[in-house]
Amino acid sequence: MTPDEIETAMQAAFNSCDAVGCPLTDAQKEILLQFVEQIQENSNSGASDVTNPLDELSPEELEVFLEFVKSQEQRNRTWKVQLLNDWLLENDSGTVQFIRQRYGLEWLNRVESYHFDKYCYLEDALKLKVGDRIEICNALWEWVQEDGPCKPEWFPSIVIQVDEISNRANSCTNCVVRFFNGAEYEIQGIYEWNRYNWRWCQR
Repeated sequence: MTPDEIETAMQAAFNSCDAVGCPLTDAQKEILLQFVEQIQENSNSGASDVTNPLDELSPEELEVFLEFVKSQEQRNRTWKVQLLNDWLLENDSGTVQFIRQRYGLEWLNRVESYHFDKYCYLEDALKLKVGDRIEICNALWEWVQEDGPCKPEWFPSIVIQVDEISNRANSCTNCVVRFFNGAEYEIQGIYEWNRYNWRWCQR
């Protein structure tokens, strides 16, 4: 879409909001327009981020931000949607208000699921959901070594099922993925003992 087409589509959406009695403020409209324009610019460039936006946070900010993300995920909320809603409704985002004040919409739009892979030692800030795209390492089903005859390879797949299994003593999470050739594979202990055999797809 061209910038003019985007603006026309957004104006139609704003008019629809007016028609049903839920008009947006000028600030809300501006936030939405900036967000959509940024998405368009990123898709037109075809380039992925060279740097991880999470690296731009100070250690203290990163700790607070990851804690916020984890708490939203535990409540089955999408952290990015929660922040965007706060901004649209002009609500205070609490401990992560600094994201809006210091980094803004452009930074928020750059953060993707795969950026959290670098921080997987923090017990997975993001939890897998049905429909997520991940890459699976062949180390799950064959013996691989960096310097051996069978090297690690990564295969794109989509999550089709996530099961949390618990008994009195322990609990684990199993995940079923579907590869693009239609084959399905169950990964047991996807967080507990197989975390290093999958990663978020880099779109």
